Amino acid sequence: MRMHNADETCGIAQAAMVLGDWWHVLVLREIARGHVRFDALAAEIGLSRRVLSERLGRLVASGVLRRSLYQRRPVRYEYLLTDAGAALLPLLVAMQDWGDRWVLGDGRLTATAEGDSAEHARVHALAGTRLPDGLDLPGTHGVDLPLVSPDAVATVLFTYPGTGVEWGEPPIPGAVGCTLENRLFRDAWPDFRKAGVDVRGVSTQLLHEQTEFAKAEAVPYPLLSDAAHQLAAALRLPTFRGAGRLRHKRLILVVDAERTVRHALFPVVDIPHAVAESLRLAAI
Repeated sequence: MRMHNADETCGIAQAAMVLGDWWHVLVLREIARGHVRFDALAAEIGLSRRVLSERLGRLVASGVLRRSLYQRRPVRYEYLLTDAGAALLPLLVAMQDWGDRWVLGDGRLTATAEGDSAEHARVHALAGTRLPDGLDLPGTHGVDLPLVSPDAVATVLFTYPGTGVEWGEPPIPGAVGCTLENRLFRDAWPDFRKAGVDVRGVSTQLLHEQTEFAKAEAVPYPLLSDAAHQLAAALRLPTFRGAGRLRHKRLILVVDAERTVRHALFPVVDIPHAVAESLRLAAI
C-alpha cells in the first residue's frame, strides 16, 4: 500500500496498515475468541486456506501474532497474540461497541438491550459453548484467577458496569444497581456454597478499585478485572461507554465445571430475581 509522506509519522495511518484489511480484523477477532489453530480459523471465518495463510503471515510479520508449534508430524502451529496483539483487544471491543450502537442499534446509549437486538442474540448464543483456555484475570484475592472455579460444580459469572461510578446526567439506562447486585450475591453466598457453586464478578474497573469495594462491602467471592478487555473480546460481550470507560453491560452466565456455558441471563433488569435464578440454574 502506497502511503503519503505525511502518514509516516501518523499512528492512525500506521495502525491502518496492520488493521486496514477486513480479514485481518476478523482473524484477530477469532484468535481473541480462542480459535488459534488454522483449521478452526478457516471454519469460523469461512476463508480459503490460501488467503488465510497469507493473512496470518502478514499478521506474524507485523508483530501482532506469533506462531507456536503444537505438532511436529505433520508440522502444525497455533497462532497466538503477542503483547502488541493483546494491546489491540480494547480497539476490537470499541469497534464492536460502535457497531452495536450505531450500525446494529439506533444510536441510543444504554447499559441494557432489547430482546430483538444483536447483543441479545450474541449473549444467548453462548449457551452450549466452551470458554477459551487460559483466560485468567486479575482478582481481588491477590492472584490471577480462572473464570471458572476448578473446585465447584458450577460457576456463576456475572458482569456489571462498575461500583462507585458517577454516571452523570441523564443517567444511562440499566447502568445503576451494581452495588445492590454485589450485596445480593454476597448475602446469598452461603446458599451458593452449600450448593457447591462458586461466584465471580467481572467489571472493567481497575483492580485497586475493585479491591477497595470488596473490602468495604465484605465481598466473599473474587471480583475480576477485565480492564484489558480480554473477556469482552473472547466472548464478544456487550459493552457501553460510561464515565470515560468501556464497561460491561450487566449479564449472568452459568458455567459448568468443564467451562461450558449452560445458561445466559441477559438483559438483567430485575436484579434480585436474576441472582436467585442464577442460583437455581447453577444448582440443577
